[in-house]
This record gives sequence, C-alpha cells and structure tokens, in this order.
Amino acid sequence: MAAVLDSFRLTGRVAIVTGASRGLGADMAIALAEAGADVALVARGDTSAVTQAITQLGRRSCTVAIDVGAAQAAEKILAAVTAQLGAADILVNNAGIIRRAALLEFSETDWDDVMNVNLRAVFRLSQRFAAALVARKAPGKIINTASLLSFQGGIRVVSYAASKSALGGLTRAMANELAPLGINVNAIAPGYMETDNTAQLRADPARHRAILERIPAGRWGTGADMKGAVVFLASPASDYVHGTTLPVDGGWLAR
Repeated sequence: MAAVLDSFRLTGRVAIVTGASRGLGADMAIALAEAGADVALVARGDTSAVTQAITQLGRRSCTVAIDVGAAQAAEKILAAVTAQLGAADILVNNAGIIRRAALLEFSETDWDDVMNVNLRAVFRLSQRFAAALVARKAPGKIINTASLLSFQGGIRVVSYAASKSALGGLTRAMANELAPLGINVNAIAPGYMETDNTAQLRADPARHRAILERIPAGRWGTGADMKGAVVFLASPASDYVHGTTLPVDGGWLAR
C-alpha cells in the first residue's frame, strides 16, 4: 500500500498556471514543480525568476506570453503548452485584476475589464481545457483563485467582488458537470495577502491596522501559505473533493 504522502506527488503531470510571473501565481507554480509537475507559466510579465526556480528543481517549464482576456487566448495557451510540455493535466486559473473606485463613480470600462479577465477568461480556458481532457479520456484538476470577496462584498471594488462571487458559483457549476467525467473543479480563496493587489491597503496605516487586528493568525498571508492548498487540490489526495472553495485566510472568515 502506498504511503499517504505519495498521493500528494505530481510526478509526470503537466500544470498550467495563469498569472504566474509574480505573487501568488509564481509561488503556486513553484509549489507544483516542487511536488513533481512540469509547469507552463502563462503571463505577460517576466517569468525568468520562476523559470529558474523550476529548473533548479529538475522540472521542465515553458512560458506562454499572452493576455488571458484576449480573443482566442484559451486555444493559443493550450496549443502552446501541448507543443512544448505535452497535454496538461492541471489548470490553475490565477490571473486576475482589480479596479478600485466608489460605486457611484465606477466606470463601465473598469467593470468590463475585470469581468473579462476574472470570469470570462476563466470560463473559456476551463471549458477548453476540460474538453481536451474528455477527448483523451483523462482525469484532471481545475483550480480557481477565488477571494474573501467570494463570500463578502468589500468596499470600492464592486466589479472585483462581483467577479469573485460569480467565480464561486462557476466553480460549483463546473464541478457538477465535470465530476462524473473524472475532473475535479475547486477553488482557493486567499485572505489578505502581501501582493500587488493589496499594496494600497497596506500603504494605508488605518486600513492596514484594522485588517491585521481582525486576522486571528495575526499576520498578512504570503505566497508560501498557498503552496499546500494548491498541491492538495492538484493531487490525487483531493480526488473526492469537488466544488469547494477553500479559504486560506488566517481565520478571517471565522472571526
């Protein structure tokens, strides 16, 4: 009988991580490589540091430099990954953007831009990724990056909150249809993390203090805090986990 730790190994798997050049995406990509996967980095930014880290682990990687919200992005991503690393087994939809403004001043452009990247692009890539798995009769894993705002409303981030709330519903809806086909769909909801998206909050002393005081763990999260969750949901250890959104939030939602 295999030891339980073997069920967390990703040896021989190919993973796609969007938004992988920095922040949580970079850390999750490296975590998947640490568990044994080869990783395709989808990003418009510089992926050299992540590529170097994956190479040092003895794993393969490739970079697909594309805007996930662009036309035909899903098809181009899957074709590039297949050509360079082989057919993918794991998809981590991490790319996302945020726009901040008061509700009464929020523009349609900011609404549409966020919805396009945070929701529409996730649907399109997931749909095509799942279709490729079904065509080759292979199991797979889809992991979406949700948010605390999948559960709460937030302030001055109406399109982001709407997109992340919808992402929770999309995760459950996809899981209902794909679970019988051997494809797990789940999401991770990061709490308040030290990323570019929270730079404005951390730069505001009052907001920073108020947030920190509510986190039972007593600190902001980091990319390292995401590693265990993404490896779990990408691995055979989570084969009976479908349609869940796992908070990694230092206890924020329990408060």
